[in-house]
Amino acid sequence: MAFTLQIGEKAPGFNLPGTDGNSYDLNDFKDSKVLVIFFTCNHCPFVIGSDEETRKTVEKFKPQGVEFVAINSNSKITYPDDSFEHMIKRMNENIFPWLYLYDESQEVALAYGALRTPHFYVFDEGRRLIYTGRGVDSPREASKITALDLDRALEEHLAGKEISVPLTNPIGCNVKWEGRDNHWMPADACDLV
Repeated sequence: MAFTLQIGEKAPGFNLPGTDGNSYDLNDFKDSKVLVIFFTCNHCPFVIGSDEETRKTVEKFKPQGVEFVAINSNSKITYPDDSFEHMIKRMNENIFPWLYLYDESQEVALAYGALRTPHFYVFDEGRRLIYTGRGVDSPREASKITALDLDRALEEHLAGKEISVPLTNPIGCNVKWEGRDNHWMPADACDLV
């Protein structure tokens, strides 16, 4: 079995606390036409460098029935800046237009096969995976972006078209796994394309 969720597979369930003081599970988003789940964190330069591009994508597609849920699965022991307290602070400072959930056990990251931060997963109305990978082709340096992969996938899907490129490799820092070196990746984790 592949480490990362495959195109056509159903979204794994979860129940996670959010920075807004509420807890959320997959069923809370059942009325959304499309659900975008992305693994992110507080410190990664690839996340920080692309936050404003992600914001533009959210603001463009949220009115069209697309829900965006960010999940931080990084170990606060491996990387203290990724603690829940720092997540709350980051959301208060940046007022991002998405939910930000904490996967302290890292079980959700494993269920989805999250490779990097950021790593995006797009699910259709039936919650089947239709796109996974990067948001943009230059997340660390927004001025060098030439491909808006997440934007394109959402545009195509909402227009009733087949997604032309359903798989891209996420670009970013690896997920910080509990009790592991900062750069450790699970043995079965590999490039998507």
